[in-house]
Amino acid sequence: MEQLSILATRKRSSVVRLTRNSKIFKTIIKAIQEKKGENIISLDLRKIPEAVADFFIICEAASTTQVKAIADSVEEEAKRNCDELPYKHEGRQTYQWVLIDYVNVVVHVMLPENRRFYKLEDMWSDAPQETHEG
Repeated sequence: MEQLSILATRKRSSVVRLTRNSKIFKTIIKAIQEKKGENIISLDLRKIPEAVADFFIICEAASTTQVKAIADSVEEEAKRNCDELPYKHEGRQTYQWVLIDYVNVVVHVMLPENRRFYKLEDMWSDAPQETHEG
């Protein structure tokens, strides 16, 4: 859970609230889909007071190579289409779980075994969840 610990070190911006129609949100989903990310879901955390972001976007990759490709794609597309750089990213040492923090939206690219172990969806089970086809 060390990737989640970085979220505690920054403040969430309440000035710009995102929606699922926000350009950055759509860009991230598309970047994941283009690299064949699987089991893509978004969690809407906007009504959860202790949440560290407006949305979590979570997906799986079949290998560390694919985790890297998806993470790279997300960062490249967010920069190109939205002029957004991540506040921080973690997990690029092993590529088992890469967290990309855009402050109001946090992307989690995980190997299936890490996703099953950490159960982010269960941890935030009170958040509305949407599935995005890969």
